[in-house]
Amino acid sequence: MKKGFMLLAMILTVVTAAAAFAAPPANTLAAIKKKGVLVAGVKDSLPPFGYVDEKTRTIVGYDIDFVRAIAKRLGVRVELKAVTSASRMPQLEEGNIDIIAATMTNTPERAKQIAFSDTYFRTGQAFITRKGMVHSLKDLAGKRIGTAKGSTSEQNVKAALPTATILSFDDYPQALLALEQGKVQAVTTDEAILAGILAKAPNRNQFEIPPFKISDEPYGLGMRKNDKQLVAFVNKTLLAMEKSGEAARIFDKWFGPRTPFGLHRTFKIVAGK
Repeated sequence: MKKGFMLLAMILTVVTAAAAFAAPPANTLAAIKKKGVLVAGVKDSLPPFGYVDEKTRTIVGYDIDFVRAIAKRLGVRVELKAVTSASRMPQLEEGNIDIIAATMTNTPERAKQIAFSDTYFRTGQAFITRKGMVHSLKDLAGKRIGTAKGSTSEQNVKAALPTATILSFDDYPQALLALEQGKVQAVTTDEAILAGILAKAPNRNQFEIPPFKISDEPYGLGMRKNDKQLVAFVNKTLLAMEKSGEAARIFDKWFGPRTPFGLHRTFKIVAGK
């Protein structure tokens, strides 16, 4: 019996220690400065926001440039961890990453679980379809539509097209492949993401993004609810980047007229938005 109690006590000690090790720090900003590393959850297959550069084999993109700018102002280096739409919030809450920079829309539902920075990118949800096949939203009624698991796109398209069949994939490249194979009639997510997917598609001339949207998508950098110091630092940095022109330069680098996307920057980073 005594041995049994001792074994149980040892197990509880190990479990408690493991839980304590995995728990997020009480003050993430101080912890980042102490360890000298900002761990960011990013996409690695979603140009131009986050993808693996074929030449350098490193993750690059719009989101990555923002977290690098934040880390530079903190005086620390960046560690990038690939996340999906479904895994990014659990990874943050479990303490595996310090910040989410992964095309994440700030929604009231998500804001109940995590904290968001001010909006650093704004877009709207659209569709990729075969050329000439879709002219308005009603053309997609009753059709099969692909999107990513755990995304706001998944929720928005269900509400906008209640008669459609929604097929959810692990990522958007898989959804595009389903479109190419005729398994779905459209792929939906934010227009800026679709532009990136289409620009990289070898048969992109067969597809298009019809000129209508079903939502407004303000992207925020995600942090844990109790990370008020980190949120304040990030927001201060974003506003400084807007004021100095650095935010606009990052946008032009990835979305400007000389890129395959050619989007016009119609937003500014504003405090509280």
